Amino acid sequence: MKKLNLIYCLLLCAFTCQAQPKVTLTTLLKELTDPASVARLPNPSYVLKQVSSYDRHSVSSGQPGWFANEDHTNFLRTETIDGRKEYVMMDENGPGAIVRFWETTFKRPGTLRIYFDHEKTTRVVIPGYDLMKFPFPLGKGLLAPHSSYEAVAKGGSTLYLPLPYNKHCKVTWEDPEQNITEKRYYQINFRRYKPGTDVETFSAQLFESNKKLIVNTDAILLNPPLNDAGKNKTSILTVKSGSDVQLSLPNGSNAITCIELKLNGAGSFSDKTLRSVFLVAEFDGERTVYCPVSDFFGSGAGNNAVNSWYRTVVPKDKMIARWFMPYQHKGSISIVNKSDTTLDATVILSTKPWKWTSENLYFHADWRPENNVTIKRTEEDKPIEWDLNIIRGQGIFVGETLSVNNHMHKWYGEGDQKLWVDNETFPSEYGTGLEDYYNTSWAPVVLYQSPFANAIRADNEDSFGENTFTRTRNLDVVPFNKHFRYNVEMLGWANGTADFAATTYWYGKKTSKTLIVQKP
Repeated sequence: MKKLNLIYCLLLCAFTCQAQPKVTLTTLLKELTDPASVARLPNPSYVLKQVSSYDRHSVSSGQPGWFANEDHTNFLRTETIDGRKEYVMMDENGPGAIVRFWETTFKRPGTLRIYFDHEKTTRVVIPGYDLMKFPFPLGKGLLAPHSSYEAVAKGGSTLYLPLPYNKHCKVTWEDPEQNITEKRYYQINFRRYKPGTDVETFSAQLFESNKKLIVNTDAILLNPPLNDAGKNKTSILTVKSGSDVQLSLPNGSNAITCIELKLNGAGSFSDKTLRSVFLVAEFDGERTVYCPVSDFFGSGAGNNAVNSWYRTVVPKDKMIARWFMPYQHKGSISIVNKSDTTLDATVILSTKPWKWTSENLYFHADWRPENNVTIKRTEEDKPIEWDLNIIRGQGIFVGETLSVNNHMHKWYGEGDQKLWVDNETFPSEYGTGLEDYYNTSWAPVVLYQSPFANAIRADNEDSFGENTFTRTRNLDVVPFNKHFRYNVEMLGWANGTADFAATTYWYGKKTSKTLIVQKP
C-alpha cells in the first residue's frame, strides 16, 4: 500500500509540474497580446495585488480616516543601504511579477531601484522619479508618458513591461532631500503566484534575448489586429423603434473574436439615442451582456474616438470590440432599439472554433447608471463609496468604462478606487485618485489614447459636463474565487452631484452573477 501511495504521489507531482507552465518574461509578453488569455482561469494561478501611496490613515472601512486623501509620499518603511536612505515602496516574497507600475510627481531628482531575489545589487536603476528613464528601451505600448508629462518636471508615466521574480522583489526610492518635501505618488500592481510556481527572474540578459519579441509586442499593442483569423458573417439590419434583431452564432463550441457595428447616421445621433441602442449577448442559455452600444465599445456618452487594445471606435463610421467570447453549445448577439428612430445597421461577427474546457469563462458586460450621485469635498462631509459592480461567484475582472456627467465646475474624481476580492477586509487595490487609476495624473484631464487606458471625452477644462474614462486589463486582470466588489470614493474639489454610468467587463463561470440590478 505504501508503494502504491508513493507511486500516486509521484504521478500527481509529475502531472502538477506539467500542468503549471514556467513563468518567464517570454511567456508573459506572449500572454500580453493573447486575447484568449483572459477568458480562462489563470494557469499557473495567482492573486493580483497592489501597493500604493494611499493615505495611511485609511485603515478600516467605517472608521475615521477611511476617506483620508493625502495619497502621496507614503512608504512601507525606510532602510539604510550602503549608506543611502531608501524608502521602500514594495517588498514582496516570490514567486511573482510586477505587471503595472504607475508614478507621478513634480521635481524628479533621485533614484528608483528594483531589487530581485534578495540580491544586494539592484538589476534595475532608474535615475529619477521618472519611469520614462527606464534603463531598457521601450515603445509607448509598454511605457507611456501621462498626458500631463513634461520632460523637465511634472507628470508621470506607466510601465507595462512585466518584471517577473522567483524569490523576492523590493522597489525603493532614494530622495535627494533628507526629509521629502516633493509629493511622490505611486501604484504597483503585481501577481502573487502560489509557492512553488517556477518563475524566471527578470534580468538584462533576458531583456536582450527577448528584444525582438518586446518590439513586436509593443507594435501589436499600439496597432491591434482587427480580426483574429476568424470566420466573418456580415448582417445588414433594419431595426425599427421598439424592436430587436437577433443574430445566431455557429452551434457547438466556438468563440467570438470580434464584433464590428456600423450604425448609419451615427455621427448625427444624440447621446440619448446611442444610449437607447443596446447590445445583448446570450451564451449557453444565459444573458451575459446588456449594455448601450456606446458604452459597450468604450465610447461612453456619445460617439467618441477609442483606440485601445480591446476596442476601437471610429466616430461616424464603426465600433469594434475584440473581446474573446467563448461558449460551449450556442450563442446569439442581439441589437435592441429603444430609441424613437428606425436604425439601419451593419454587424460583422467574427467567430472561430474553440475547444471548451472546464477552465473557460463566459464574457460579461454590465451597465450601471445612476443620476445625481452625491460628491463631497472631505471626509467630514460624509462621502459615500459608489459601487461599479458587485459579483458573486468565480471569475476575472478585466476593466470598465466610466462615464460621468459632472454638474459642477470642479474636479469630481478625487476619490480612490477600491477593488475587493473574496470578502477581504482590506481591498486588494487601494488607489490614489481617479485619474491615477486611468494611467494619467494631475486633474483636470485632457484626452489621450493608450492600449489599456484612455480619456475618451472631456467637454470642458474644468471637468463640467460629460467625461469618459476607460481602462482595460491583461496581465493585471483580477481573479476572484467567490466574490468581487469594485467601488470608488465620491470625493471631489467641491460638494455637488454628477450622473455616473459604469460598464464593467469581466469573465465568469456560468453560475457567477452580478448583484447589480440590470434593466430588463
